[in-house]
Order: sequence, then C-alpha cells, then structure tokens
Amino acid sequence: MQAFNISVIGAGLMGLGIAQVFASHGHRVSLFDTSEEVLGQVPDRLRHNLQLLDLPIHHAEAVTTFSNLRNAVASADFVFEAGPEKLAVKQDIFAQLAEFTPPHAVLASNTSVIPITEIAKGVPASKRYRVVGAHWWNPAPLIPLVEVVRTADSGESEITSTIDLLLACGKQAVRVNKDVPGFVGNRLQHALWREAQALISDDVCDGETIDLVVKNSFGLRLPVFGPIENADMVGLDLTQDIHSVVLADLSQATGPLPALTERVARGELGAKSGRGFLEWPAGRQQATSERLSKYLLDVARKNLAEKSEHNHEQE
Repeated sequence: MQAFNISVIGAGLMGLGIAQVFASHGHRVSLFDTSEEVLGQVPDRLRHNLQLLDLPIHHAEAVTTFSNLRNAVASADFVFEAGPEKLAVKQDIFAQLAEFTPPHAVLASNTSVIPITEIAKGVPASKRYRVVGAHWWNPAPLIPLVEVVRTADSGESEITSTIDLLLACGKQAVRVNKDVPGFVGNRLQHALWREAQALISDDVCDGETIDLVVKNSFGLRLPVFGPIENADMVGLDLTQDIHSVVLADLSQATGPLPALTERVARGELGAKSGRGFLEWPAGRQQATSERLSKYLLDVARKNLAEKSEHNHEQE
C-alpha cells in the first residue's frame, strides 16, 4: 500500500482517532491543534489506544504534532478536518487549507451534519473540486463506517481516491452522492430519535421502554440485517401494505418535540445533569460508557482477528 502524507486538523477525540487509523496503516501523519497542552498529551493517548486494540505502540511514532497550520499541511496528500462543529470556524479553516496545501491535496471535512457545500464556500471557487466530506463515527478506530460525501463541485478523482485510501485502511467507506444535512447515517439515526421522542411526547410509553424495545427487538438484527435487506426479505408488497397503515401516523415534526424542549427548559439535560429522559444516578454514566466501550472493543478485536486469519489464508 502506498504511504501518503496525511494531515489531521484537531487533536480532540475524533482527530486523534483518525490520526491513529492512518498511522497504524503505514501513513505519515501530521496532527494539528492550537492547544500545546492537548498536543503534549498525544503520544501517551495514542499508545494507550493502540494497546487497547493489541496493536504495536510504535505506530504512535508515525504521528508528528504541529501548532502551526501552514507547517502541518505543507506536504499533505490528504487533509482530514476534525475541528469545532461551527460553520464559520470550518469555513475559515478550509480557506487556509486551500492556500497552504499542495494543489493535489484532497481537503475533507469530518462534520456530522453541516453540508459540505456550505463549508466549501470558504474556498475559492476554482479550488472547490478538492473539497469532499469524510464523516467518521466516534470512536474512529472502532467504528468502520466513513461517509464520503460529494458536493456539486467535488471532483470524481478526489472522491475515488478518498474512498480508496479509506478502504485500504480497513474502513467501510461509502459514497454519498448528494450533499444533504446529516448525510445518510445521522438522518437515519435522528429519524429514529424523532419518533422515539414523539412516542414519549404523546404518552405512549416512557424513555426506558423505548430503549428496551430497540435493544431487544430489531436492534439485535441491525449489525447483520439492514432495513433495506429486511424490506426485500419480507416482500415489498407487504412493506407497502404496512406503510399504507403506519406512515401517516408517524411524527412529521420539523422541529424539536415537546418531550425534548420541556426537559431542556427545566434543566433536565441528560446524564450531565442527573436527569433527562432517564434518571442518571452517580455511577450510571460511567457504567454505561464502559459497557459501550467494551462492546465496541470486542467487535473491533473480532474484526481484526478475522481479517488477520483471512490474510493468512490468502498467503
């Protein structure tokens, strides 16, 4: 696999994870952040995260930190921006990237919901073909998906080379052909959240029940049986019949629902305040985080083992 110069903008949780993925696949990584304190923690954080996945800690040596943006991206082949989720900040970053990077460099944003077209407005029109979306999911080393988003200006070779790079690093890169807010994954996720909160708003059930239903029914199937597979398997004629009955009654809300807005107004903000849709007594948040981390690590280790076994069989 060809080794590229990868620049990552932002050394927070997402940026560090993205840097780790590329470093562990043989690429040279330049990691930029404005905080010297954050940059000083990078080597130890990387080594810790690599150990969790039973990966060689020497991969951390492939990451060089920078507090000067121009220097961080001067030789970049690809840039992955993982800065604050604020449009004006991202537009400013991309305006600088367009100026500081080599003319062949692909400029990718990791934004979760902001349209890439809006971010690219900070870039001169003649250079916007270099801008694509590359939405990773947290934690980046553990969750395979990266949504590669094409705008009306994105070049085909920029999209293709980004997908090829990610696939070579073991990611499940998918092409998103239209630049819409939330792309694919977050639109699906928040459609579910909207209906869940509508059921709570309408006193159909409480939050605990929502989570129990999802975890103990269709949620169990989702890792191996997607919604489109499901529709095809049950039959599109039956799917049509079901939708003819249920869709009209689903939430059509275009803004936050009362179950959410009323809690926010009362200061019930979730785990950080001790109460949201659920009760969060001391220790519950940590226990939940640990349970999720263990699950994701177990899945990642299993996938790495299967990949290693497959590679040995191919030799």
